[in-house]
Amino acid sequence: MRFAFCFSSLKTKKTPARMPVLPRGFSLVEVMCAILILGIALVGLTQGITTALSSSKESELQTTAVLLAAGRIEKLRAEGEIEDGLSDGDWGDDFPNYQWKQTITSTDIKGLHDVDVIVESAQTGKQVCELRTMLFEPYVTTETEEKAASKGGKKGKKSPKSE
Repeated sequence: MRFAFCFSSLKTKKTPARMPVLPRGFSLVEVMCAILILGIALVGLTQGITTALSSSKESELQTTAVLLAAGRIEKLRAEGEIEDGLSDGDWGDDFPNYQWKQTITSTDIKGLHDVDVIVESAQTGKQVCELRTMLFEPYVTTETEEKAASKGGKKGKKSPKSE
């Protein structure tokens, strides 16, 4: 009886109610889903960074090509001798990745020329940019025109070139 008494006394004794035991940590399925989501996000992030870097490099190449073409046209303007025809060349060791082709043609207006400068990649030959403009031949007076102008009382003024 004694045994029964002890057992019965335990039943009647008030003990605090135990909280239900919850599972701790993550299940394997939850961990696998998280890894899958992280993997997809990292692939997208890597692809975005790669695209941004290649776009930046392409933009740099195009900007340099446009500046070189504009410089070529300004050199023509500064030299003043504009001759119709096709010519090509490169920028030497300063810009070894680029080469240029230049076409100059006359227009219906006397002294006006259409100038087309194409910049290409030296490695692939692919056209990077094309810049077109029109240039007038610089006006140059001759000694006879200057003498005629000074005799006629128009000192310092230039008369239009007649051909």
